[in-house]
Amino acid sequence: MEHTSDEKPEIGDEVIVELLLKEITELVIDQGLLSGKALKEDRVTNFVHPEKLKKLVDLSLGDSPLSHHEIFELCKQAVEYSVRTNHPKFLNQLYHGADPVGLAGAWLSEALNTNLYTYEVAPFFMMVEHEVLAHLRSFIGWEDGDGIFTPGGSLANMYGMVLARFNKFPEVKTKGMGNIGELVAFTSQEGHYSILKAAHWIGLGTDNLVMVASDSSGRMIPAELENKIVKALEQKKVPYFVNATSGTTVLGAFDPLEPLAFICKKYDLWLHVDAAWGGGALVSQKHRSLMHGIEMVDSVAWNLHKMLGAPLQCSAFLTKHTNVFHRCNSASATYLFQTDKYYDMRYDTGDKSIQCGRKVDAFKLWLMWKARGNRGLEKMVDNALECSKYFTRQLSQRPGFRLVIANPSFTNVCFWYIPPRWRNSPETPEWWETLSKVAPAIKKRMVEKGSLMVSYQPLVHKNMVNFFRLALHCQPPPTHEDMDFVLNEIERLGRDLDNIH
Repeated sequence: MEHTSDEKPEIGDEVIVELLLKEITELVIDQGLLSGKALKEDRVTNFVHPEKLKKLVDLSLGDSPLSHHEIFELCKQAVEYSVRTNHPKFLNQLYHGADPVGLAGAWLSEALNTNLYTYEVAPFFMMVEHEVLAHLRSFIGWEDGDGIFTPGGSLANMYGMVLARFNKFPEVKTKGMGNIGELVAFTSQEGHYSILKAAHWIGLGTDNLVMVASDSSGRMIPAELENKIVKALEQKKVPYFVNATSGTTVLGAFDPLEPLAFICKKYDLWLHVDAAWGGGALVSQKHRSLMHGIEMVDSVAWNLHKMLGAPLQCSAFLTKHTNVFHRCNSASATYLFQTDKYYDMRYDTGDKSIQCGRKVDAFKLWLMWKARGNRGLEKMVDNALECSKYFTRQLSQRPGFRLVIANPSFTNVCFWYIPPRWRNSPETPEWWETLSKVAPAIKKRMVEKGSLMVSYQPLVHKNMVNFFRLALHCQPPPTHEDMDFVLNEIERLGRDLDNIH
């Protein structure tokens, strides 16, 4: 299409759209946005405060369309002011860079714009999801079972709580909770906050989510769980659900699944495992023992976008039960799930979901798994664990660094940095109060410099003041050089904080 000199080509023009898509692809490649392609000298983030960002970027929406050039400039600004999650020094969260093959799968499924509720509209992707879920269950040790991809681990955990309730009281689907007693669920002090939110959302009430004590490594104490269950029974309440964690958010702890499973069987409770972070250990023969007893549990939440590096978001809910999922959630909408269809309706899995519209999250994982195989992913998990052990050894030998847990279970390494002046002082309450300000001060400096991103937090229930948490991953694969940089950079940024108050 030709345009006059005073006319802006509209982005809706076919040629212009194709040009924009090609330019975006080139931008992703040229800017090193693919996992493992970020240059070490690149900034992890170009941080600006919210009010300044409003002035730097035209965020407003209006009546007139923008030109192709203006649209592309906005895309470049999005890159400029976004965090480079694919950078080897982005160690701030439990997700990191996206596997490049998985990214290709995500691009393709987005282009096809498929809604995953019936085989009729999503034949290829429905079969892919079916296969991927079966493959994931095989790592748990279940030959049969059920599952679905969900928009995040928080919702996957909520699925576990709802299925557990329906399994124990199927009448709750039609009659509500009025006549089933006061239900009680249990999770450890280290459990993810999504369990607390789910207790509110499903009508349990946050007061009926009982926190169970953890040991010095952050693992739920089985005897404490049993004590809490007995106490709830004495109060005439109805215990029904236990949430264990494989890979806690902060300390990376793995709850002892086998003894917890025996307790749950004894009292007829559903045992769910939040393996959103730690599930990646299952693909490693060397490290899957961290989840010993996983085959004994009722359900599992596993975020494949975390340790394994599938593009966000990619979360699976899995259960060994084959006869509860559909009965619990189905609404049998006749405009989608007709009973007289012309094909095998077992693959119309959308009625198991509490959503109607559902994205194709399994395909990007399937494609990257095809490209890497079990052995390739195992190698990447093993590398992440090896680098975390290297980091722990190096940290232990450095003056001014102190581990929160001497022998971390997973790739979470938690530690304090102590400035020189404070290293030989009595560790009074005032000393610890001062130390609590060190991690936030260093974090501010590293983000403003753009050299590194590592998170910090306190653990109030264990009386621990702010400390750093390094969390390693598969994408991009970490190296010993990266680990040395983290220690050197934190030391550089914090050595002059002697007078912090």
